[in-house]
Parts: sequence; C-alpha cells; structure tokens
Amino acid sequence: MSGHNKWSSIKHKKAAVDAKRGQVFTRYIREITIAARLGGDDPATNPRLRAAITAAKGVNMPKDNIERATARGTGGEDGTHIEEVRYEGYGQAGVAILVDCMTDNRNRTVADVRSAFNKGGGHMGESGCVSWMFHQKGQCIFAHDTVDQEQLMEIALEAGADDIQDDNEAGYTTVICAPADFGTLHQALDDAVLEAELCEITWLPENCIAVEGEAAEKLLALIERLEDLDDVQHVYANYDISDAEMERISGLN
Repeated sequence: MSGHNKWSSIKHKKAAVDAKRGQVFTRYIREITIAARLGGDDPATNPRLRAAITAAKGVNMPKDNIERATARGTGGEDGTHIEEVRYEGYGQAGVAILVDCMTDNRNRTVADVRSAFNKGGGHMGESGCVSWMFHQKGQCIFAHDTVDQEQLMEIALEAGADDIQDDNEAGYTTVICAPADFGTLHQALDDAVLEAELCEITWLPENCIAVEGEAAEKLLALIERLEDLDDVQHVYANYDISDAEMERISGLN
C-alpha cells in the first residue's frame, strides 16, 4: 500500500507481516523470479533484482529461497510461467488505485481483483484510467535517529538522487531517484553503511487526495482486501491520511 503518507503506510503493513509471512515469501519469490528473467541474475547490474533481494532479506527469507527464485528466473530451474499484469480502479473519495499482480492465470486474477474492488466499495476501471497519475521512482526511507542527515544528503545527491524529502513531524527522510539510478544509489548507501527502513522501486502519485473518517476506514479496508489476494504484489494509491487518523483506524482493528 503506497500513498502520500508513506511512513504510516509502512507501519500499517509491517503490523501484519508476521501473520502473513508465507504469503510475503511467495510474493518476493515471484518478484525475484521476474526480475532475474528480465534483467539477469547479477544484482550489481540489475537494480530491480537487487531491490527484490534486499526486500526479501528484510523479511528474513532464507538464502536458499532467494537463490532458487533467481535460478528459476534465468532458467536454472523449471517453473510455472508467471507474467506481470496491472489493474486500475478507484476507491473511496475518488482515490486512484494501481494493482500490480504476478499470475499464471489471468482469468482467475482479474476476477479476484474485480471482486475485491466491488466488495470493498470501489470500482475497477479500464487500463490507463489512473496510471497517468503515477510516476515510477526509486525511494529509500530513513529514520532521523539512525542516520546523519548531512552525510545522507551528500551521499544521496552524489549518487544521483532527484529529491530528498524531510518529514520532521514523523521523523523520516525519503530519498527519491529515477529507477535507472536506483542501483547506484542503493550501492552508495550500502557502502556508507546507511541502513534504510525501506528501499524499493515504486510508483508515486503526482497529487494526493485527503481522506478521513469513514471514507478512510473503508479505503484502507479495500486496499487490505486487494493486498490479501494471492496474485497481488503491490497496491499503490494516491490517498493522504494523517498519522492521527491512521492511528485511530488501526485502533479499531
């Protein structure tokens, strides 16, 4: 789930990771497999693979699982053919939603995604209806109390970062770059032993919609319903929900 209030989204997601670890592993295995198939098995020259492996290690995926997924992507192991597919739609308050999936059965996946939209009070749209509102970017998020801000800024800008955004209220700094520069940026941060809370290639919205109250509750429930689908890898949305509102909603669950 990726919206404007990014760190709230991260906390919301992390709360459910342990309970869904098997599902999380499956998603990262698919991502590693696809990344290796498209860009080769060397993380040093394949930013998408590097990001996927880093994320997989972040949820304590065993090394053997990572190596098998990489081998499957480059033909070292036979496996079911998996393809990427994207669906688009709208949630409460007109929030735009992108749903990235990996599937071996498009008919099953589109039916599941449409059902989730309908049951969650949203509606699925045509291809391209909301994707124009998003731009693909690399991003790394750091807690203020874990890094030296001046050092982070200097290294990030030298490594090709496009933007550095400080959220003093939440206590986090986000470094943003073009997808092509993600590998270089990630390597530079690693070399400097600057550990991010989250590093990924993602889709960021141009503009966000403020959502609160019942609409926010229903929107988060819709996004969680979509994320719970087996074939769904990522859900991106252009909402803006305040920290206070996110905490209130989390307390209801």
